[in-house]
Amino acid sequence: MSAKLTAVCALPQKEQAAAFVALAQDDIFSKQPPSMASDLRALVDTVVNTDSVGLVVGRQVLSELVKILGDGVVKDVELRKTLVQETLAVIQPKIVSYEEQVNILRFQLADILEEEEEWSEAARVLMGTSLDSGQRAMADGDKLRVYVRIVRLLLEDEDSVQAETYYNRAALLVHSTNDKETLLQFKLCQARISDYGRKFLEAASRYHELSYVGEIDEEERQHMLSAAVTCAVLAPAGPNRSRVLASLYRDERTLELPTYNVLSKMFLDHILRSAEIKSFEATLKPHQLAKIAISSNDRLASAAGQDDDAANSNEPAASTRTGPSTVLDRAVMEHNLLASGKIYNNITFRGLGALLDLTPGAAETMARKMIEQGRLRGFIDQVDKLIWFEGSHEEDNAQGKAGGLGDVEEAEDTGAPFTKRWDNQIRLTAANTESIVQHLAEKGLVSLAA
Repeated sequence: MSAKLTAVCALPQKEQAAAFVALAQDDIFSKQPPSMASDLRALVDTVVNTDSVGLVVGRQVLSELVKILGDGVVKDVELRKTLVQETLAVIQPKIVSYEEQVNILRFQLADILEEEEEWSEAARVLMGTSLDSGQRAMADGDKLRVYVRIVRLLLEDEDSVQAETYYNRAALLVHSTNDKETLLQFKLCQARISDYGRKFLEAASRYHELSYVGEIDEEERQHMLSAAVTCAVLAPAGPNRSRVLASLYRDERTLELPTYNVLSKMFLDHILRSAEIKSFEATLKPHQLAKIAISSNDRLASAAGQDDDAANSNEPAASTRTGPSTVLDRAVMEHNLLASGKIYNNITFRGLGALLDLTPGAAETMARKMIEQGRLRGFIDQVDKLIWFEGSHEEDNAQGKAGGLGDVEEAEDTGAPFTKRWDNQIRLTAANTESIVQHLAEKGLVSLAA
């Protein structure tokens, strides 16, 4: 092979390109694998590093070699992977002169690695491509496809930190294309980035939106709907999450999901039990089970409340936990706290602690933070160690107009639970109906059966 390469180098430059390509096709790619890799490396080294071979000839020869490798002439995937890696290693020192050929080789290598499910390695290969400079400028749409692919590969290995960097680059170029497939992949990356970043409300909305897209397979849409329910359950309790839960609860497709029981209890403000939480926990991904740290201020407040409560009570504390340990833990505790406000007018710190499996001080701390953030309507009486719940005016109005009754005369608010107020509305509606029927009977418009 060395002698043949030397002979080709001695030819006039006009004939060198064709001679090198013919040598590659006839003598290299037709050989057995052990010698193929070494011979191809020798040819590429000669073309790139020999002074008698010009840059124009070198680019022509490398372009043909890249095309041969991409056309699948080499059927053995491992051998093709080796050939591409060897070629890249030889060209690397002079990458500035052969950027276009190097980029194509990197795309080929990334395809092979992706088929082998080497996600992070494939992403690193694509990161090395020259997108912003080169012999031929790459269009914004092509750059966007590369960035989205890198994000998708990194998320497969749950490297959300680095994925977010390339997602931000893609977000700057998303306006440059109308390609539906690329835009759908970008939106899916958007949802997954929010999911990994624990922005569960945003992720739930995006997953739910994608679950309606007809271009996506039915199985994938079902998976996205399930992901939307999971993220909605994990989101911080409050009015915003209630709106997302309502949207999902009204979606008839969620009835078929294994997580529907938890979704319905969340939406209907029912208290979740430990058995239900464990079955839901089994469906979560590792990043959704990440541990959360309790701030030093919250830990001190919880401990102080526990010591003070123990000093004034002969009963032992029901729990020694000073806060939620996981994202799911926190979501369930906040939901149960909101649900208790639908059942009770007020509750003691100790009672709430028993309900949430927290110390009384930790239960007070959680309620205080939710009230401060506007996610819980109520106030705290630290003298009597009580949390008082306040009903929302919107909920009161909804109780008065539920079932299509329209505007009716509202009974005096006595502070009774919603069930009693609802019974009063039913009695009032029945009385009004009877009055209307009697009035129509007196006018002779209707006849009452005996």
